[in-house]
Amino acid sequence: MNIENIDVEQVAKAIDADAGMNLPGLRESLEQAKRGEFAEVHTPEIIMARRGRPVGSVQESTKRPTTLRIDEAALARWRASGKGWQTRAAELLAKHAP
Repeated sequence: MNIENIDVEQVAKAIDADAGMNLPGLRESLEQAKRGEFAEVHTPEIIMARRGRPVGSVQESTKRPTTLRIDEAALARWRASGKGWQTRAAELLAKHAP
């Protein structure tokens, strides 16, 4: 089967039926595929090669890893505060440093 010859509506209905629901963006994605617009494939090798800062970016400040002993309950509260907790903790420590 050549993807350029697919009946988008027929294929979408079959996929939606199989999924048990209408999938958002499905018809648009099928139309793009039919036109030959394909998304980039992300293999583990490509992902690993792209790790780190984007080319050309400049780090505002350097950070140094350290070991700090913190009460388990306090650490749990920081972690529960969500993503970015380490940055917020570091800012608070810097603000109150002697």
